[in-house]
Amino acid sequence: MDAENHSTVTEFILGGLTNRPGLQPPLFLLFLGIYMVTMVGNLGMITLIRMNPQLHTPMYFFLSNLSLVDMCYSSVITPKMLVNFVSDKNIISYAGCMSQLYFFLLCGIAECYMLMVMAYDRYVAICNPLLYNIIMSHQVCSLLVALAYIMGLIGSTVETILMLKLSYCKVLISHYFCDILPLMKLSCTSTYDVQIVLFLFAGFDIIVTCSTILVSYALIFSSILHISNTEGRSKAFSTCSSHLAAVGMFYGSTVFMYLKPSTASSLAQENVASVFYTTVIPMLNPLIYSLRNKEVKAALQRTLHIK
Repeated sequence: MDAENHSTVTEFILGGLTNRPGLQPPLFLLFLGIYMVTMVGNLGMITLIRMNPQLHTPMYFFLSNLSLVDMCYSSVITPKMLVNFVSDKNIISYAGCMSQLYFFLLCGIAECYMLMVMAYDRYVAICNPLLYNIIMSHQVCSLLVALAYIMGLIGSTVETILMLKLSYCKVLISHYFCDILPLMKLSCTSTYDVQIVLFLFAGFDIIVTCSTILVSYALIFSSILHISNTEGRSKAFSTCSSHLAAVGMFYGSTVFMYLKPSTASSLAQENVASVFYTTVIPMLNPLIYSLRNKEVKAALQRTLHIK
């Protein structure tokens, strides 16, 4: 790395969600509650799936990994945000900032591919039910989950290295965590090359995963419409609705944040979008999959010995 690429900044100041002191205590309580629900919900989902042999299927194997990613995703962002609500000065070290960025990207990209894998699983289950156990073998499921984590590792490593090569001459990050777009605004040097690579990586991840999900569900709906049994059609729709809700929320906020012109939205709108996909969605995912899933409800009743 050239000398001019070394950053002279040793720490950053996080702007936070708001600069109004009166809002800090209620926001602290709100996000503490969200974080606790997120941890309990996702850990509970993982535990429930492990404890019930009836849930030892590919669908719930992927769901348990999604819950693990959501727990890590939320833990990368929320604890530091909670500390900032009760601190006079929201400081984060340069190393801490880059570490937060790395793990944030890793979890975000892994979640994209995990949602894609779950869509493919539903496609095979509904469109090729007789071959489902053969196609979605234990080895295949493990490889698909490994693919999600590997893509997360590749994307986060490349993008974080690019950010490490930038020089920073400003310290105030107009955001509540270390994200790529706010960090690039602090650079003294040109970020054009970084923006191009970021757009290509983000575009590739979103287009590949989103197109796979869309094609999978187009084939699923086509198959469902050919089911003559009303009860069977209703059951098929119900198995997909939870996943579609999770996908819609995650991709809607992500696309708004990363695949838009830099002048297309205000800072407040960007904060709302990022809060949604970094803290709210990890909390909602286990609720969506449990409240709308009869198998999960039955497993919970068995575990708690509720008749």
